[in-house]
Amino acid sequence: MIDEMTPDQDIERAIRTRRAIRAFLPDPVEPALVRRLIDLAAQAPSGTNMQPWKLRVIGPQSRARLETALLAALDAGGRPGVEEYRYYPAQFREPYLARRRKVGWDLYSLLGVVRGDTEGMKRQTAANLRFFDAPVALMLTIDRDLEIGSWLDLGMFIQTLLIAAQGHGLDSCPQAIFAQFHPIVRRELAIPEDEVVVCGIAIGKADPDAPANRLVPEREPVEGFTTWLA
Repeated sequence: MIDEMTPDQDIERAIRTRRAIRAFLPDPVEPALVRRLIDLAAQAPSGTNMQPWKLRVIGPQSRARLETALLAALDAGGRPGVEEYRYYPAQFREPYLARRRKVGWDLYSLLGVVRGDTEGMKRQTAANLRFFDAPVALMLTIDRDLEIGSWLDLGMFIQTLLIAAQGHGLDSCPQAIFAQFHPIVRRELAIPEDEVVVCGIAIGKADPDAPANRLVPEREPVEGFTTWLA
């Protein structure tokens, strides 16, 4: 007889097993389940209940147009325009530089991409722009006039969505790359200029045979970032 997990164990399992998946099986996800996950994510906290998140579920026709345009831009030379917002610091320093380098090269090593392999890196970027072939493709935006507190709220919405998906047996990957291609995303998804393209999210079931999905990023121990005050 297999013991069922208690609710707290189930929640902890979802948190600990969630990680960015970069190759998905084609198995479809029922629209009703997608809606349920979004409804769960909407329970995330937000300052004065502003609920600043905006979400687009990208259907097959819109997705085909978007991916075709994105891949054409990649073939034409890369990322169009300027960054929609600054995700990373202008100058990396330790310990962040070492962490960034390690996870990047750990991933590329699994993919067989060596330093200087521009074609290999381009292939991975193309996969990213295809939502890693996940059956569910989402796009997150936020009103441009909102401040950093609302961005924190949006982050909590995203994390709640990812954990909800994991709890329902689905995998996911938040994708900041779409902010770098925001003119194309904006055009193809009819996103107004007063909304910032924040990120995409891919949801589905992980391909267990994909090398990229063997990546398990290291986490700092609690003692590395926590100060216990008397």
